[in-house]
Amino acid sequence: MSKIHNFSAGPSILNQDVLKKASEAVVNFNNLNLSILEISHRSKDFVAVMDNAVALVKELLEVPQGYSVLFLQGGASTGFLKTILNFMKENGNGAYLNTGAWSKKALKEAEKLGSLTVVASSEDKNFNYIPKGFSVPDNTDYLHITTNNTIFGTQIKNIPTQENTLLIADMSSDIFSRKINVSDYAMIYAGAQKNMGPAGTTLYIVKDELLGNTGRTIPTMLDLTTHITKGSMFNTPPVYPIYVSMLTLEWLKANGGIEWIEKINQEKADLLYNEIDSNPLFEGTAAKEDRSNMNVTFVLTDESKKAVFDSMWKEVGISGINGHRDVGGYRASIYNAMPIESIQVLVDTMKKLIN
Repeated sequence: MSKIHNFSAGPSILNQDVLKKASEAVVNFNNLNLSILEISHRSKDFVAVMDNAVALVKELLEVPQGYSVLFLQGGASTGFLKTILNFMKENGNGAYLNTGAWSKKALKEAEKLGSLTVVASSEDKNFNYIPKGFSVPDNTDYLHITTNNTIFGTQIKNIPTQENTLLIADMSSDIFSRKINVSDYAMIYAGAQKNMGPAGTTLYIVKDELLGNTGRTIPTMLDLTTHITKGSMFNTPPVYPIYVSMLTLEWLKANGGIEWIEKINQEKADLLYNEIDSNPLFEGTAAKEDRSNMNVTFVLTDESKKAVFDSMWKEVGISGINGHRDVGGYRASIYNAMPIESIQVLVDTMKKLIN
């Protein structure tokens, strides 16, 4: 089978060794002659998976004492609601940095349950930059940010911490890609389907002492305390996505952890951005200082070349590179599992277009 270079924005590429182990477990997990899809989530074999996944998150991200790690259902979109219900006081206010489609959806959910303040927005330039120099009003319960914007190709490089303001971050598309200081955050949440595993589970890292202070009556499934008390097993957890996420975190640890992958990710991004900047037929869409290391967005400067270029990249086995309709052009998603060799294939194809 010929090599496919998968630049999909998500569900995204997974490491090949992880895929092999995951596929074997579908047939026979832990030599039980049972599939990972069949075993009880209360069995010692799966409890060990959950415990290991949680421990790996804590180790790789250096999660401090006083934080809980959860693997839950509902996607990051449910995280929008969990943020409000668990951190916005009754008659309170949430502050939001609006940097793209997902942050915009998060603040729209906030409007349904409370009041909000948009402290800054890049919508005036179709979200092609990250606002800077803004301040958060004193009467807000938290500041919500989306650290990486998959559609528009921007990433927050300098995290906007502010004294006496709780910081909550949707890190769905750059979790585990670079070092972070977990103690800066009240809560981090991230869908698995970019850098961890298949869609179906969402990672939460939450500071325990900040919960239970809103004065709200929170529906059971949306109350983070419910899931902390039950160790992510209040209801049947998404067993397979958690297992694959565990395998991915084991792969990451075995190769050198966050420090290793951050260096690799920078090398991959530099390779592609250097070609975009040096090749007159291509142009990046995001402000250079805010360019994402996970989602590289670019357009042709000569649209008459589109049919030829599309034919060229398809011929070499490139997949999932078409840009989102809100930006157009192309989007190369280069998450942790994307090998630099695949990026070189794309760069070589871009070079050939000009010759």
